[in-house]
Amino acid sequence: MGWLFLKVLLVGVTFLGGLYPFVDFSYNGDTRGQKPNFVIILADDMGWGDLGANWAETKDTVHLDQMAAEGMRFVDFHAAASTCSPSRASLLTGRLGLRNGVTHNFAVTSVGGLPLNETTLAEVLQQAGYVTGMIGKWHLGHHGSYHPNFRGFDYYFGIPYSHDMGCTDTPGYNHPPCPACPRDDRPARNLERDCYTDVALPLYENLNIVEQPVNLSSLAQKYAEKATQFIQHASASGRPFLLYMGLSHMHVPLSRTQLSADSQGQRPYGASLQEMDSLVGQIKDKVDHTAKENTFLWFTGDNGPWAQKCELAGSVGPFTGSWQVHQGGSPAKQTTWEGGHRVPALAYGPGTVPANVTSTALLSVLDIFPTVVALAGASLPKDRHFDGLDASEVLFGWLQTGHRVLFHPNSGAAGEYGALQTVRLGRYKAFYISGGARACDGAVGPAQHHEPPLIFNLEDDAGEAVPLDRDGAEYQGVLPVVREVLADVLLDIAGDNTSRADYTHDPSVTPCCSPHHVACRCQSPRAPARPISPQAEGVRKRGQVPAPAPDAVKLSL
Repeated sequence: MGWLFLKVLLVGVTFLGGLYPFVDFSYNGDTRGQKPNFVIILADDMGWGDLGANWAETKDTVHLDQMAAEGMRFVDFHAAASTCSPSRASLLTGRLGLRNGVTHNFAVTSVGGLPLNETTLAEVLQQAGYVTGMIGKWHLGHHGSYHPNFRGFDYYFGIPYSHDMGCTDTPGYNHPPCPACPRDDRPARNLERDCYTDVALPLYENLNIVEQPVNLSSLAQKYAEKATQFIQHASASGRPFLLYMGLSHMHVPLSRTQLSADSQGQRPYGASLQEMDSLVGQIKDKVDHTAKENTFLWFTGDNGPWAQKCELAGSVGPFTGSWQVHQGGSPAKQTTWEGGHRVPALAYGPGTVPANVTSTALLSVLDIFPTVVALAGASLPKDRHFDGLDASEVLFGWLQTGHRVLFHPNSGAAGEYGALQTVRLGRYKAFYISGGARACDGAVGPAQHHEPPLIFNLEDDAGEAVPLDRDGAEYQGVLPVVREVLADVLLDIAGDNTSRADYTHDPSVTPCCSPHHVACRCQSPRAPARPISPQAEGVRKRGQVPAPAPDAVKLSL
């Protein structure tokens, strides 16, 4: 069938106190020296201005800044949506939420996830002979066949959703703060409705919950260790590999890591930014020492900073969304203002990606899928349309142009989930809706529909402060083109092979390693997760998802 199943070798290595086997990377195809490796690192809630190479006021990203000096920095790069699940679904499918079905976030009790008829980047590369790993935040469904091990990833280590979606013993910094997990039958005090206190945050290794609740203070180092092990084993095998990392940084809660002696008095956000930068530096160092000449490393973010978290949110740089600020509310995460979806982006590939280059090409997270598929010599699925483009020639330094048009979907602020009511057309940006996101001061800007739309010239007004005069020649020249491209994409989507995600809820699908203990607290370092559901097993038997080798997905890398 072409699917690569996990094989297991037992070795005497310990992880969290247990015997720890690893994936056998052997493959009977001839891939040595032919295909490049890919490492994709996705930061969470990181602002465009959090990258020092972008914004001189930031001093906490020395490793990322070095990567920018040694590679390519993209200054007009955009998330495909302004919140977690839709952005990640678009990265792995190259398609907007109106096509792939993921228009808003999945919950702890979500039955579904990224629809099973959507083909992921990992599945395409797996069929092309790659070994595939996913480390970190998934947030595309955790129940049954929506788990990463059934979506093309040979190996998974991470948290199935955002790390604020469960209690921990080390709650970290949040605004407002959330309590620790209860330790007896008395429920934790939940003074804030946004705090999760009933179920502890789980950490998975493949299908096993290996820690519940997660120790957030040591999570970054665990991710670094697992990532470097994956790169080491894959490089030694000669097989090409894909490693996708969904970092917890810079999403709240920020971990209470020990600040270095020379950073006393530093605010928690800066310390967490340094921790993330160090983690990325470790990954890059491992690539440099094992697979430097044949690996593309891509770093970007899933959306902009979460403004309502105040001092625990990042910087949008010059993209302040001033028009919205004056109306009230946030112009960052969940919105279609530049602060919500313009994200840091770097590409690194010695000998292939030119060093110390700044690209102004209009690009998107949507482009990662078709670009990686092209570089791997694989083929896109033929039965659907894609919103991303192959940006290989931009990566190689041959072109400085990307998209002519990008569409920014509604992502939890005003308007219907996933609807395309913001259009980027070259230097111009048109809003058919605005408002709806909470700012640090608690204000929520009123939802406002704009017909005709607000249009800004981003070259003259990066802060989106003053829309063009609707009676002016510039506005009148742009408006017909905006309306035409928007009508065209909606017509294309209507005729496409689209999917619909299952957003129903069932408390029984909540990840829980020990339902007999308060908050699902594990009593041993390695506990089995809930079994794969009969429904998922039936789907697997019908051949709709790859079946892992017996017991393989329960084991470690």
